[in-house]
Amino acid sequence: MNSEVNQVEKKGVILRVLDSIERVGNKLPHPAVLFVIFAMSIMVASWIVSVFDVTTVHPGTGDELPIRNMFSKEGIQFIFTSMLSNFTEFQPLGLVLAMMLGIGVADKVGLIETFIKKTIINAPKSVITYAIVFAGVLGNLAADAAFVIIPPLAATIFYTLGRHPFAGLAAGFAGVGAGFSANLVISGNDALLSGIANEVVKTVSDTATVTPVDNWFFNAASVALVVLVGGLVTEKIIEPRLGTYKGNKASVMSEVSNLEAKGLRNAGIVGFLYIGMIVMMTVPKSGLLRSDEGTIIPSPFLDGIVPITLIFFLLIGMAYGFTVGNLKSISDVPNLMAESMKDMAGFIVLIFAASQFIAYFNWTNIGTWIAVSGAEILTGIGLTGLPVIIGFIFLTAVLNLFIFSGSAQWALMAPIFIPMLMLLDYHPAYVQMAYRIADSSTNVITPLNPYFPIILALMKDYDKKSGIGSLISLMLPYSVVILVAWTLFFLIWNLFGLPIGPGIEMFINK
Repeated sequence: MNSEVNQVEKKGVILRVLDSIERVGNKLPHPAVLFVIFAMSIMVASWIVSVFDVTTVHPGTGDELPIRNMFSKEGIQFIFTSMLSNFTEFQPLGLVLAMMLGIGVADKVGLIETFIKKTIINAPKSVITYAIVFAGVLGNLAADAAFVIIPPLAATIFYTLGRHPFAGLAAGFAGVGAGFSANLVISGNDALLSGIANEVVKTVSDTATVTPVDNWFFNAASVALVVLVGGLVTEKIIEPRLGTYKGNKASVMSEVSNLEAKGLRNAGIVGFLYIGMIVMMTVPKSGLLRSDEGTIIPSPFLDGIVPITLIFFLLIGMAYGFTVGNLKSISDVPNLMAESMKDMAGFIVLIFAASQFIAYFNWTNIGTWIAVSGAEILTGIGLTGLPVIIGFIFLTAVLNLFIFSGSAQWALMAPIFIPMLMLLDYHPAYVQMAYRIADSSTNVITPLNPYFPIILALMKDYDKKSGIGSLISLMLPYSVVILVAWTLFFLIWNLFGLPIGPGIEMFINK
């Protein structure tokens, strides 16, 4: 009995902490204003630090990098001359808007709602929760496009079933972000990170290499872990805290009509034919979407995954729309695209402010300084064996709050930690795997995540009062629990001496 009381009290403390985070966070200004404040803070910080002539050395190139003052002549010129390019060249902007052109059509004609009603609405509650996290994990095959696709669909599914849409959104976001390095197949991220690692390895060894498949065994096994943990956090922590959704929208949906079922069938046929065409251009070694060397990683297929996905949603949306009569002519399609863009107005405003902040952060070299200084502190402590790996994992998790780009952060950290740990008999692929665990786990709580504005905008569709505090308090349990569970899984995997990839064994300094 006392044990049960203690469990209730502990749970109460956790929920009170999350509620406090939400209250404090929601007192912050509008996210766009907050990013402006962040940008101004970077300007002031750059001026203060530059007074002391602080410099850092880029670990990859060896170039000396001063902390550049944004109040200098060069800095002022950068502010005014780069403002438009910071915005227009901000990669998530084009990605998100392009994806919404296709997804928007599929949504406006009713395809997505019908698909949900037909395939998911009657599924058991437990299956839906874990299926959403699983879909998010596998969704990272589409790279950053998964951030745009999975969370909104997950929120809609939960909302349709009378469950809190924030819980569905959180489960989808956790699968995509916190589970970014877990997957059953090799992704473009494997090739990108291993390429950076190989460049560093060349400075240490003439024989050691890192390939895109070197983390595959552990990545594949991690899928089950992330899905299990993500599902449990959703049902045991997130949903009880959120309670019943009391929005104005009705949660009861009508049955699928015969005409809607026919539209869904036609959309499926068109989608199947389109996927078949893409497969025929990708699978054969001489395929049009393969690289000149015949590889898939890298290849035009992976580089073009966003346009491929856009066209997929556009085609199936048109097939459904014309069948059920929601589209009368081809001219209706651009009209629906325009309606989708209206829904993105708030996102565009947020991105304008966020893009300036990130550009200032990079231009001043403050991000590099933070990453290198943190790594040097850990190195200076003189940790050996598994403690240094654990310390490396948690340092990476903290630094990821400041540098969202996984490849950029790995480019900064790999030149320091790969040589150091190779001297302690750690395989570079092992170091890379430890990095990926931490880099993924905190993706969902850093405001520097360029897809944060998308999730915030989606939350406001269901609750106008929600803000940055709501999102961080919603995602913090996922980040903490997945990071701890994944680290323990990593150590247990190591303890049994299991390989993390083909021919790549774990190494423990004795």
